[in-house]
Amino acid sequence: MAAVKKESTLALAGGPRAVTRQAPSWPVSGARELRWMNEVVQSGRWSWLGPHERAFCAAFSRFIGARYTIALTNGTVTMQCALQALGVQPGDEVIVPGLTWVATAQAAMDIGANVVFADIDPETLGLDPESFAAAITPRTRAVIPVHLYGCMCDMDAILDIARRHRIKVLEDVAHQHGSRWRDQGAGAIGDAGSFSFQQSKVLTCGEGGAVTTDDLDVYQTVFALKQVGWMPENAGRNLYEPLVAARRYGHNYRMTEMQAVLLRGGLTRLTAQTARRERNAQRLREGLEAIGGPLRAARRDPRVTRQAYYAMTLYYDPEAADGVSRDAFRHALAAEGCSLGATYGPVYRNPLLNLDDATSPLPYRDPATLQDYRQLSLPNTERSVQETAATLSQVHLLGDSAYVRQLLAAIRKVTDQLPRVRQAWEERRS
Repeated sequence: MAAVKKESTLALAGGPRAVTRQAPSWPVSGARELRWMNEVVQSGRWSWLGPHERAFCAAFSRFIGARYTIALTNGTVTMQCALQALGVQPGDEVIVPGLTWVATAQAAMDIGANVVFADIDPETLGLDPESFAAAITPRTRAVIPVHLYGCMCDMDAILDIARRHRIKVLEDVAHQHGSRWRDQGAGAIGDAGSFSFQQSKVLTCGEGGAVTTDDLDVYQTVFALKQVGWMPENAGRNLYEPLVAARRYGHNYRMTEMQAVLLRGGLTRLTAQTARRERNAQRLREGLEAIGGPLRAARRDPRVTRQAYYAMTLYYDPEAADGVSRDAFRHALAAEGCSLGATYGPVYRNPLLNLDDATSPLPYRDPATLQDYRQLSLPNTERSVQETAATLSQVHLLGDSAYVRQLLAAIRKVTDQLPRVRQAWEERRS
């Protein structure tokens, strides 16, 4: 038997790593932000609807294609405020996909609404329209389609169902800054959009968020909720001033000028970065098709005219894996220097959202009004989490062509040696 070349030996068996180049660093900043930040610090105007916040909101509205943008402290309170502005009240039901970050559900629960979880598309991981339709009751007031990782939801089907049942649509766009559906910006398709600018997002200021909408009433309500009850006297004429006490309930969810500076700088780079991610995602898609085996890119809906990537969504087919589980495959790839992420857990079982904890709102609600989360089983959600879904962070999609080639070389190397991968995994677990 011919000896196996050292270069072909799996890294977990002592061979060299396939990926030797460094992943790009994140986040990215530049001289413009440093200059602006110094000016802000010296100005003493650090908050309260400063010029950088206003400039960012105007630029972001143009970028998304929405009439209004309101900047807030994070991407959780954006959903809370947007839901309230859309008319969701305590006791109403909000439909949420079973696979998302826990804040999507928490935002609805924390304003007194009851969350009804619906299943997802097994490949794109977005809200399944049929499951959404089946979850509707007379108490349903809103739905939150989550454009997750690197795919958009079927917004045609979701909007059609929502409009027929007079349900408000709040897009969770935390992962999709710049995606477009039929050339309409994500966050400007439904009644409102909720964005996060947390550290890992493609547009970031460390923490922060925004609500986008075309509805002036939604804008004014979110504004008052964010600005301690203050509101523009005539927002149709001037979005910011003069402010008057609106005799409305409010919180302090203000963004600072420092955050706005980082967002303005990041927005100047976002279009080029999005294009680079799209090009590299297409190279990876084509490379995975050429390799064959169990790992492939999730399908891209042809109605998506621009795809932003918080992460590239990948599908792992256990039937084509020669008995190698997704986690075994990921373990072997990580040893090669190609780290694929898993997904969030099912929200209704996520230990980060203990719905039975004394701090949760659920123990203080009538169980008869709630979906039975303990008994809930959403098959597509659970199979995706446990067996089939994987992700590649947006940071890797900013790499150069040589880096992408090394990622594909790692995947080919592992795919070509599935029996050895299975053996190594079994030895590790024994």
